[in-house]
Amino acid sequence: MRRSLDQDSLRALMKELARTAPRRGSFRVYLVGGGTAVHQGWRDSSIDADLWADRDEVFRDVQAIKERLGLNIEFARPEDFVPPLAGSADRHIFIETIGNVAFYHYDPYAQFLSKVVRGFGRDLEDARHFLESDWVDPERFRSLVQTVPDAAYRRYPSLSREAVREAVEAFLGPRRG
Repeated sequence: MRRSLDQDSLRALMKELARTAPRRGSFRVYLVGGGTAVHQGWRDSSIDADLWADRDEVFRDVQAIKERLGLNIEFARPEDFVPPLAGSADRHIFIETIGNVAFYHYDPYAQFLSKVVRGFGRDLEDARHFLESDWVDPERFRSLVQTVPDAAYRRYPSLSREAVREAVEAFLGPRRG
């Protein structure tokens, strides 16, 4: 049985990824989902660490790291589950650099969309934290969701523009003004 991800084990994971990263080049690793929630103190723990990277080589020792730390590690980003939002690459939030690895929170708007659409209790609690922390502006978010092209939904057969709109409106409530 693997242990839950908490702030101490998240810190250890970040240090291990940096320690085992290839020496040549620089890398970006993104915390997603529970990793963001744990890092920000929104949750005490998560069942796993969801990560994504700009270059897979940074994860070359991830199996050994997973065993050493006793953690569940998954490779996932919001676009694996929901359509991409315009400008996502410009909204990642820098955490810190350790060695030649820069750590970021994955685009909060993309994470927010994924959580609202999935709609589980813990996801919606995390989504509230994104709003309370001012990482997501509701009107900007609505605008980004509206600009997702219809063609983008083809990649997500279980989603439709209408279902996404309904989930967003159910969570955020009616527009003001």
